Amino acid sequence: MPKVLVVDDEPKILKIIEHSLRREGYEVITALDGSQAIEQFHRQEPELIILDLMLPHVDGFQVCRTVRETSSVPIIILSVRNEELDKILGFNLGVDDYLAKPFSPVELCLRVKAVLRRTRKEESAPTPDSSVFNSSGLYINPSTREVAINDQPVELTAKEFDMLWFLAKHPNKVFTRKQLLYQIWQADYYGNDDTVTVLISRLREKIELDKPQLFHIRTLRGVGYKLIIE
Repeated sequence: MPKVLVVDDEPKILKIIEHSLRREGYEVITALDGSQAIEQFHRQEPELIILDLMLPHVDGFQVCRTVRETSSVPIIILSVRNEELDKILGFNLGVDDYLAKPFSPVELCLRVKAVLRRTRKEESAPTPDSSVFNSSGLYINPSTREVAINDQPVELTAKEFDMLWFLAKHPNKVFTRKQLLYQIWQADYYGNDDTVTVLISRLREKIELDKPQLFHIRTLRGVGYKLIIE
């Protein structure tokens, strides 16, 4: 069964999560602080990590950075820190989901199943469209997952790339947040529309430069988003 690393400095919460996951058939390993989390990650090679942010010794953000140096293992953040800035930072570090405390153990298990299912689909599925997008100074290669703006490389997380690629394949077409949520996370995601708002905000910071350019993501209030290509 999948091996899950659960990291939280509250033993009671750790036990609740461990019990819930074991009941679903997962192998569970635990850590009470960031240092233990990094050690367990290297030693046990889990298939998914559930990570609190407010940890002693090494905080959750630094654990994310360390993990992402060598691995794309899925990470679900579980934290009392529910501010948008924390979510943005977490997603920028490449986390796959974010669940605020207090939480439902049932919902957490559903999210674990969804993230693992989605990850396995992505690993096994061939690239559906290998054509390169190259227009108005924006270059996107889905085969190599490379992005460049005016010949300058841009580093994007997996979900940022997926969002940009989807919008670029449908230039000047409006999509609601619910449509984008489904397209990028598929039906397996149990979050809400705010996830799309955060993702679009991060993407804009990386691709919309200060100087004039021939493309941008436009918000249509009350409707959704579209990528404008001039």
